[in-house]
Amino acid sequence: MAAGTTQNKEDKKFDNLIGPTDPAVDRASREKLIGARVGLLLNSPFFGNMATRLQLTNADDWCPTAATDGRNFYYNSRFVEMLKAKELEFLFGHEVLHCCYDHFGRRGDRDPQLWNIADDYAVNSDLIKSKVGVRITTVPCLYDPKYEGMCSEEIYDKLYENAEKIDINQLLDQMIDEHLDGDSEGEDGKGNSKPKLSKEERDQIREELKEAMLSAAEQAGAGNTPAGVKRLIKTFTEPKMNWRELLRQHIQSTIKTDFSWMRPGRKTWHMDSVMPGMTNGETTDVVVAIDTSGSIAESMLRDFLSEVKGIMEEFEQFRLHLFTFDTDVYNPVTYSSETLDNVEDYDIQGYGGTDFTAIFNYLKKEAIEPQRLVVFTDGYPWGSWGDPDYCDTLWIVHGTRDVEAPFGITVYYDEH
Repeated sequence: MAAGTTQNKEDKKFDNLIGPTDPAVDRASREKLIGARVGLLLNSPFFGNMATRLQLTNADDWCPTAATDGRNFYYNSRFVEMLKAKELEFLFGHEVLHCCYDHFGRRGDRDPQLWNIADDYAVNSDLIKSKVGVRITTVPCLYDPKYEGMCSEEIYDKLYENAEKIDINQLLDQMIDEHLDGDSEGEDGKGNSKPKLSKEERDQIREELKEAMLSAAEQAGAGNTPAGVKRLIKTFTEPKMNWRELLRQHIQSTIKTDFSWMRPGRKTWHMDSVMPGMTNGETTDVVVAIDTSGSIAESMLRDFLSEVKGIMEEFEQFRLHLFTFDTDVYNPVTYSSETLDNVEDYDIQGYGGTDFTAIFNYLKKEAIEPQRLVVFTDGYPWGSWGDPDYCDTLWIVHGTRDVEAPFGITVYYDEH
């Protein structure tokens, strides 16, 4: 589903297109839309299949361009008449990707206007790369090659960094559709009714879209499915494992353990009974690196460190190397069973850009060869992801599911 905008309707560039429907114009526009969907089915089958499931719905009374709620393709007949056939294929693809990428669901507490712009940059770049129709030029259309390959979150961050230099109204004028998200649904102030969905309806539509994407991708074939959609489908179809479970397995698998009555487990010290503890043949090095370049909340960090501490408490002979990083490594601290209680008070430092090579350069310099490396990150490096052959790596990515590391195991942080 598309995201939302708080821009006033009076400021919209195509506001003059809103008004009563002319039946003759509407018939002509519907014919053009049906023809565009046929063109998509022939030339871009994934997009054609997804577009065909959207119900064509005239919205001349409130929508100056086009919009979607995941079930309907809302259109302004006068706007449709302005566009060429191949541009309409692009327009359909635009709405399809808003649905597939669940842009409203991913917005969070970001600025709605800036998020909408980021969404359109991401969608239009993907459509151009996938050669879906022809980029719209009859009217302005957001596109910048520097955003190619980026997801909305990454583009938003770059826009936000430069917000004072951006003419946001000029960028909003280049948006080719209306974004529906609940902030601007219902009465538009002129007596015209915009579509309004409850949370339950939105959740149901998301599930419908997942099924539709799987079906459309199967019918289109692997070579005709956009890379971003492939990544989404992978998250739908692969077995899900909670990041906590995977983190536990990742660390436990490095340590050969046995039970012994000579070494009681630390977790049972407060109990009346004594349980056997785990013994190790050798000290194990585990490295935890925390990316402080992205928007990491304090609560997320403490949750993550608490989980690491709980897992390490099960073992006696270990070295836990903890540090933060951006383009360099900061505040490296080594913990053992005797000092592990201090890990939750760790001092966070950094907050620059992201360079994963800093991790591996530091480990090599300090001659640390961990059995496991765990990296907590937003998943957006400036360059290389680092050395794929140095050690086994678990990437815990927060903030997006559009990123997958090129080596190691990627799992996504979920606060719930």
